[in-house]
Amino acid sequence: MSRWSEITAIVPTGAGGFLAKTRTQFMCLECGTSHERHMGRCPDCGTFNSLKEHRLSPQPSPPRTVLQNSPPVAVPIEQVDANEGDRIVTGLSEVDRVLGGGLVPGCGLLISGEPGIGKSTLLLQIAQTVSRQGKRFLYVTGEESAAQVRLRSDRIGTAGSELWLHSGCDLGSIEELIAQHQPMVVGIDSIQTICWDQIPAGAGGVTQVREVASRLLALARNVGFPILMVGHVTKDGTVAGPRTLEHMVDAVLQFEGERGHSLRILRALKNRFGSTEEVGIFEMCAEGLNEVDNPSGLLLSNRHGSSPGSATAAILEGTRPLLVEIQALVTPAAHGAPARKPSGIDAGRLSMLAAVLEKRLGIPLGDCDIHANVVGGVKLKGTAADLALAAAILSSFHDRSLPKDVIFAGEVGLLGEVRPVPGTRQRLEEASRLGFHSACVAPGSLDSSGPEGMRIHEIAELQMLAARFLQ
Repeated sequence: MSRWSEITAIVPTGAGGFLAKTRTQFMCLECGTSHERHMGRCPDCGTFNSLKEHRLSPQPSPPRTVLQNSPPVAVPIEQVDANEGDRIVTGLSEVDRVLGGGLVPGCGLLISGEPGIGKSTLLLQIAQTVSRQGKRFLYVTGEESAAQVRLRSDRIGTAGSELWLHSGCDLGSIEELIAQHQPMVVGIDSIQTICWDQIPAGAGGVTQVREVASRLLALARNVGFPILMVGHVTKDGTVAGPRTLEHMVDAVLQFEGERGHSLRILRALKNRFGSTEEVGIFEMCAEGLNEVDNPSGLLLSNRHGSSPGSATAAILEGTRPLLVEIQALVTPAAHGAPARKPSGIDAGRLSMLAAVLEKRLGIPLGDCDIHANVVGGVKLKGTAADLALAAAILSSFHDRSLPKDVIFAGEVGLLGEVRPVPGTRQRLEEASRLGFHSACVAPGSLDSSGPEGMRIHEIAELQMLAARFLQ
């Protein structure tokens, strides 16, 4: 028995089309019928050993449509018109903060995140706010029907008359709709569902995603409208599909949060038109995503500062200071190797701090299970919360509560020393605004005195932290 060779690759042609690899069939020499596989007897005429292999001539697909027939030109950079005022404001201040002021005409944005985190809701709310400004927004959904999108839109807000819906997955139809309606902004939910019928591969494949995104981005840059594309993620949390997808777009926005918590954080992993240090903070509720003006107050609303094992850390999300509660639970290991189970904290950082505390302070943590958690579903990045985490572990081990009005900001080294972190004054000013009267920082963190009315405790090493608060 032989085989029909599968189409395993797409070869580009010089005209901009694609050419499939050569295929084979088996033709009966008696009756002339073709079959997909070799058989000892032709099922049509019944003749034995009459099938002969022959190759099918490859047929190139039609070339890509030309967006403009004008000849290629090059101009000096001084003659290129570029105005920051041309940005399209989304109407969501948290999104505009992350983008650097709004959507740039002709840009391509990729919004990624875990399933169910709120990517489609965010895109639909952007579509609603843009359409209420009188700007036409074409919302293309390949995962829901138009009726489903309408029901969700009625639940989370009011859409303007310029919000147009299309439920479909065909790239050609989308290009025709863009040419017909000439929208100011286009949204695709999601890019993995769109397919181009000229490519013999299923939707969501590497070739399909790359070519579909390439055509849509070329059309957006040629016509001058921003395009927002929702992208799936893998089990590791990275954007699904080819890595070139992230290189092709102008911005990659990551939507983060824990399903059990209402807090959502929008951060830019890549942004050609703004900073990647800004973050947008939302609260997920029944009516959709609400922008959070005071995220620190939301995170500390249910703080239990009077219990052992609780410490408040001052961190920075982009340029925005946040105060988060860090909880630790230290208990004797029941059996086997001691466990280190963090939530929202890097596991390696927790193990390192436990080793430093055991080595430098002589605390027997090697026989203890340590559970650490950041309340509110925030994921800590960087080392600014090291001092707060160490304080929470010490508090739980000694079963003594830390003062409720003290804030911690500092990095802990392998020698047990405490090092300054950037933006300390900005962190302490946010803490003072929320009623904190004391702060533990590394020496040299502040050029002058701290905020008015706040006592500053300079902690040079972890021994000083234990001596000041836990003895």
